[in-house]
Amino acid sequence: MVLRRANGFNPLYQLRDEMDRLVGDFFGPATGNVAQRIGAATRSFPALNVWEDGENLYAEAEVPGLKSEDIDISVVGNDLTIHGHRGEAEREGVAFHRQERGVGQFNRVLRLPVDVDPNRVEASLKDGVLLIKLPKAESAKPKKIKVSPAT
Repeated sequence: MVLRRANGFNPLYQLRDEMDRLVGDFFGPATGNVAQRIGAATRSFPALNVWEDGENLYAEAEVPGLKSEDIDISVVGNDLTIHGHRGEAEREGVAFHRQERGVGQFNRVLRLPVDVDPNRVEASLKDGVLLIKLPKAESAKPKKIKVSPAT
């Protein structure tokens, strides 16, 4: 049994993700058209890590083989969307024995735990890892309140 801390994320989303993972692990991975026909749970692409410090959220995504022009990133409200396309290698006259690498369009939407300033979002791509820096909105930062003595 794996226990995970909520880290500020909505527990219902976390429960849904855990159930998807449980069902996917139980039945094993489904591939290609079979997965689409039976509606099987599959792992999300790209895989993401999300963390925060006092000023920023960070999202790190594995996108091997993609170039920066293959990826579009947007932030609307507190939803981060990573959209892209992974092309298929041109191979003629071959017979595949196994084909597990996904190709085509992908779209990953992540609900962020706090509001961010969309005008200051930055992204970089290095060695197949996309790093997105999401500065927190001023309204999401903790404010220190001075306590004055009673009169």
